Amino acid sequence: MKILLGLVSLAVVGAVGAGLFFFYPHSLPEVAASAKQPSGQELIARGEYLTIAGDCAACHSTKGGKPFAGGLPFTLPFGTIYSSNITPDKEHGIGAWNDAEFVRAVRSGVGKHGENLYPAFPYASYALLSTDDILAIRAYLNTVTAVSEPAPENTLEFPFNQRWLMRGWNLLFMPSHPFEKDPTRDERWNRGAYLVEGLAHCGECHTPRGLMFQRKQGQALSGGEVDGWKAWNITSDPETGVGNWSEEDLKTFLATGHAKGHGPAGGAMREAIDLSFSKLPSSDIDAIVSYLRTVPAVKTDSETRVVPSGQDASAVPPGELGARIFAGACSSCHGKDGGGLVNDRASIQGSHAVNDPEGSNLVRVILQGSSNEARLPGQTMPAFHAIYSDEEVAALANYVIGRLSGKSGNVTAKDVAAARE
Repeated sequence: MKILLGLVSLAVVGAVGAGLFFFYPHSLPEVAASAKQPSGQELIARGEYLTIAGDCAACHSTKGGKPFAGGLPFTLPFGTIYSSNITPDKEHGIGAWNDAEFVRAVRSGVGKHGENLYPAFPYASYALLSTDDILAIRAYLNTVTAVSEPAPENTLEFPFNQRWLMRGWNLLFMPSHPFEKDPTRDERWNRGAYLVEGLAHCGECHTPRGLMFQRKQGQALSGGEVDGWKAWNITSDPETGVGNWSEEDLKTFLATGHAKGHGPAGGAMREAIDLSFSKLPSSDIDAIVSYLRTVPAVKTDSETRVVPSGQDASAVPPGELGARIFAGACSSCHGKDGGGLVNDRASIQGSHAVNDPEGSNLVRVILQGSSNEARLPGQTMPAFHAIYSDEEVAALANYVIGRLSGKSGNVTAKDVAAARE
């Protein structure tokens, strides 16, 4: 019902916005960089850094595929969107685009021919970017290897396959101007705000979505869901957010993907850290933490709040299915208490994943495993999807939740089957 209402609402708003079609300019004014913009190799290097900070490769490359060639699927309730080829190929990429068209696409979500892009491309966040930064990104992308391959066609249901609907969506939910510094804040805080709200687009995952799939800005950064994975509350709330994390813990987590007492990153967050955050200068990480500290606290589901270490092992029946699986497959790396035997990354104590009774992220990391592209020893968790049944994975997840948080896990075999899909 929620999806149906959203569909109807989007269609109505989109119909109003469609009237703007004839007002879109057929030719765009030229864009120019400021006098501060570097040139030559310095410009390309800056563009590469910005492309990494924007995590562009994560969405515009498939695993094992050619960099920036697109084709990564985004599965939505109403179909699948595939990321586009942004290499300098003139037929299938952006090689034939001029700078003004590229700036418009990044900042306004409108393609070369005036077609509306879908907000799976986070242009609602990139709208905050400066012209200099967008042009620097373009300069770097001009240097990557051109790939003459088209991305797959989107498979969206009607009316979501009507791109003009996005005109109304943009009217309602797009920022009206690029980021403006807050003169009452220092340079570090403003840099953090620019990264979190714009370039790093943290709110695209960590902010809940409304009826028309827009970000609920009144609950900004209080948690969202992406492909079944929960993106946790990162507001300053001390119980359900990161308000009780130390600055060092936050910096360590962003830079390395884990922090003692808070567990490791998984899913898309680990990917974002491996491909983006871990490659940023420490000054950027400091700026992000500085800004996050001031994000208004939003209290969310208290059921998922992180609690101190859970039950004593003696409280868990030794013959329980989940306990037997944990002892045989998990404790050699994670330790009997989840504190980690191999290294700090193997510690899962204090993580949101083991404190969530629904076990959404825990189930997915059991099924899919977790690693970076290098699959380095000590940094890789194997996938168990082919080893254990739905019932066994559910039993294991519920055991881990009970063992490490003292809460009662409510994962069912049906939940695991859905996660496999």
